[in-house]
Amino acid sequence: MVCDSALYSQENLKLIEDLKWISRVPMTIKKAQNLVQSVEIEEINTEEIKRRASLKLSGYKWKEEIVNYGGIKQIWLIVESQKRKESDLKKLDKKLKKEKEQVEKLLKSLKNEEFETLESARYKLRGISKKLKLFEIKEVKVIESKSKDNKTIYKIEGVGHEKPSEIEIQRKSAGRFILATNLVDNNKLEPSEILTNYKNQQSCERGFRFLKDPLFFADSFFVENPERIETMLFLMSLCLLVYNLGQREMRNNLKRAKIGIKNQLGKLTNSPTLRWVFQCFQGIHVLTLNGGNQIINLTESRHFILNYLPSSCQKYYLLS
Repeated sequence: MVCDSALYSQENLKLIEDLKWISRVPMTIKKAQNLVQSVEIEEINTEEIKRRASLKLSGYKWKEEIVNYGGIKQIWLIVESQKRKESDLKKLDKKLKKEKEQVEKLLKSLKNEEFETLESARYKLRGISKKLKLFEIKEVKVIESKSKDNKTIYKIEGVGHEKPSEIEIQRKSAGRFILATNLVDNNKLEPSEILTNYKNQQSCERGFRFLKDPLFFADSFFVENPERIETMLFLMSLCLLVYNLGQREMRNNLKRAKIGIKNQLGKLTNSPTLRWVFQCFQGIHVLTLNGGNQIINLTESRHFILNYLPSSCQKYYLLS
């Protein structure tokens, strides 16, 4: 069973301890945070790079750790994705730039503010510091002066500096995530198998995205008992199966013919989604005239797509 991090909790792991599972570990767990921030993942040699490329795992590095969490012995695979790391580092640079602008704006505003007591000035400074994650305020100066009515007032100044240790932690953890499995000892999986099985979950996720789409009206069903809920789930799963089979058939036919159809952007593709094809076929009607049926609005482009769908689809549109 392959799951995302929503499954991973001590209570759930005890419930499924008799099953074989792979799950992503949520970064809310302190031990997981410490591992992605501190563990050293060794560089891999050329032969290993080629092997991982053959497994469609190029750009990934990993390290295994034996962990006991929730009373269950398991393997934690700390994975680093080069592609995701590059993306995370770009996001970090944007965060640094944004926070730098924020701290400069806050300090400028603070510099012009007058406080009746020294404690209120420091309290305001602490409030600003709490908003910052990658910066800290140093070189703090408290300026004491007199107001127009001869009261003592305080102003406070400071300079924003980056937190090198915090930034280094985020740079090191960029592109990293943890996969856990209870397949240890005699049932142990290779790291490449753990990662491949987890990545294969994506095809299922696309299916759930299909089921949750508003066009499927899944949120419009109201049933009275568990048996009817089970029936609806079965029918929805059956629809998803038919949808995926139809999509695979069409894509395979297009690839064999080395041809494509236009996608939403007007570009040719040999791997369109069946949902897009459904949209292409909106507005077709059956006209009954003198006891015979005719298909209205079956354009040349729609006729072309039907050539790459199963014969049953062609019969549905009264084509031989």
